[in-house]
Amino acid sequence: MRLTNWLRGAVCGALALTAAAEARAEDTIKVGILHSLTGTMAISETILKDVMLMQIADLNAHGGLLGKKIEPVVVDPASNWPLFAEKARELITRDKVAAVFGCWTSVSRKSVLPVFEELNGLLFYPLEYEGEEDSYNVFYGSSVPDNKAIPAVQYLMSAEGGGAKRFVLEGTDYVYPRTSNKIIRAFLKSKGVADEDILENYTPFGFSDWQTEVSKIKAFGSSGKKTAVISTVNGDANVPFYKELGNQGVKATDIPVIAFSVGEEELAGVDTKPLVGHLAAWSYFESVDTPENAAFIKKWREYSKKPDNVTNDPMESAYILFHMWAQAVQQAGSTDVDAVRQAMIGQKFKSPSGVEVTMLSNHHMAKPVMIGEVQGNGQFNIVYQSGALPPKPWSPYVEANKGKVADWSWPWACGGCTAPKYSSF
Repeated sequence: MRLTNWLRGAVCGALALTAAAEARAEDTIKVGILHSLTGTMAISETILKDVMLMQIADLNAHGGLLGKKIEPVVVDPASNWPLFAEKARELITRDKVAAVFGCWTSVSRKSVLPVFEELNGLLFYPLEYEGEEDSYNVFYGSSVPDNKAIPAVQYLMSAEGGGAKRFVLEGTDYVYPRTSNKIIRAFLKSKGVADEDILENYTPFGFSDWQTEVSKIKAFGSSGKKTAVISTVNGDANVPFYKELGNQGVKATDIPVIAFSVGEEELAGVDTKPLVGHLAAWSYFESVDTPENAAFIKKWREYSKKPDNVTNDPMESAYILFHMWAQAVQQAGSTDVDAVRQAMIGQKFKSPSGVEVTMLSNHHMAKPVMIGEVQGNGQFNIVYQSGALPPKPWSPYVEANKGKVADWSWPWACGGCTAPKYSSF
């Protein structure tokens, strides 16, 4: 009898604990943070996890959303692309998150995309990428080649940018560099650049032995024609790449390198004095002089308790996306995926760069292109800035894309079709 009573008490206690845990879960809104904290991409992605935690803490300090606190669920996919998909599935099915903020590389985004589309989750992706995609389940926070890479290459070809005639397309061997370079090569050919004036090369993630590769760049640039390097090297491979450029005396005045995946955070581990004058193209630099940016930097440094902590473009994109998501949840009055997705279209936010950005019906935003020169202190001096450029996820320089439209509003309601899905009566 005593044993039976004890068992009854234990079962009741367990049920009570379960009910209490469920009640606590219902009192919060869970948000997934899916960034590599270890492995080759940790150098770039860890800071995005931190800026997300900063925003969640700030929102909670202001009362949260819909009367509930935001609960971050942080996972580490460890720069392992299949693991990204596994972690995404766990966040949606086990942790019941309302949205996921994450990924850096396109291969990680491509890995999780089928999961979000199968389970109808929402991914907020903060990186510029190669385009050629437009998912109903993703909101893209940065640029595509049409409103970043192509204007940056046009700058290199201009008198102001040095009048480059030959181009090295140097990238990490995965989908973003290869697809971007396919588009860049097509653009260059449309401008009369011959195949023999384009050198294309790829190295693995985490590549460190850059001596031979940089020697090839120097040899290609010795033909007498002005040569520029367009770099889509990603992750911690950038540190030895830039060190080797310095070691071999590749100066910006001779062969300028413009990077699409190197910002303030990546340069923090490099002696930038030999690299002064080399370039990067983004939609934001820490050196942007606006009241919004001053407030952003101040908030970041106070949160991180590091008075010299840097900011960068992907951080700004993550900052914009989180604010838009919070606004959409308030507007929808719910965290329901379909309601929030609908409310996201048209969300506006004054970004740290000083530009009011709007989420468009193709799930992308019009953003400016900024080109910055590396300075000796690891910052960038902005030498060129465009207005906000509308994104075209499907590049007009790819023949197969002719007539393709990305528009999730009526009547198109598709991410890449040549005719509207619906028609009026």
